[in-house]
Amino acid sequence: MTENKIRQIAIYGKGGIGKSTTTQNLTAGLVESGKKVMVVGCDPKADSTRLLLGGLHQRTVLDTLREEGEKIELNAIMRTGFQGTRCVESGGPEPGVGCAGRGIITSIGLLERLGAYTEDLDYVFYDVLGDVVCGGFAMPIREGKAKEIYIVASGEMMALYAANNIAKGIQKYALKGGVRLGGIICNSRNVDREFDLLKAFAKELGTQLIHFIPRDNIVQHAEIRKKTVIEYNPKSSQANEYRELAKDIEENEMFVIPKPMTQERLEEILFEYGLMDNIEDDYRI
Repeated sequence: MTENKIRQIAIYGKGGIGKSTTTQNLTAGLVESGKKVMVVGCDPKADSTRLLLGGLHQRTVLDTLREEGEKIELNAIMRTGFQGTRCVESGGPEPGVGCAGRGIITSIGLLERLGAYTEDLDYVFYDVLGDVVCGGFAMPIREGKAKEIYIVASGEMMALYAANNIAKGIQKYALKGGVRLGGIICNSRNVDREFDLLKAFAKELGTQLIHFIPRDNIVQHAEIRKKTVIEYNPKSSQANEYRELAKDIEENEMFVIPKPMTQERLEEILFEYGLMDNIEDDYRI
């Protein structure tokens, strides 16, 4: 997929969809299998590496630069987490000042200058804030850093609206560079006909439902203990789901320029699978 050895992947999705949790559990599956992975948190909340670091609050790139200036070493902004995962948090500006997306631009530039992208790396994941594919938040794909995109979604209406909007952003940047959509990851919410809906949604975009992650409370139990599921309960069925997701991404060869839907077509699909009916019922109640 990429010209060099490192596969650089950006994970997008609606805010609150479980994107950071999915990315960290996926990473655990990859490093457990022997892969070398760096995770770059691109969310000002700086929670993209928390489970990999056992809950340690990662000092962000922007905070470090503000406090220490430009002359810093790589170990000032990178920590080693679960089974050697390299963890970086971009962070954000001081409240009320500046654009949060600038942190991503600054962080990636600094990581490059400090030699973080070493030849032994197999993967770099960019865990990007919410469904914003503009400004600084588009930087991983706009600048050609991440060549692969995965969208985390569920069978909920707003998650699918967001995923379709993200597909529009990917389409725009794909025409200028080499970025491609690798698939939809469903982080299940136990919505009626969710698997079928996500399969149809992915097919309409011209991509694949690369993995369906079932809902399981063990994910929350692991998070409370500040661990990935694979570290918390490696023999659980949910740990195996994340291993399967890691395997699916490792073996993936389907990378496309997505074909986003019109608003009308998206709503047709939602009606077809009963999602809009459920919403109307909710409003009548």
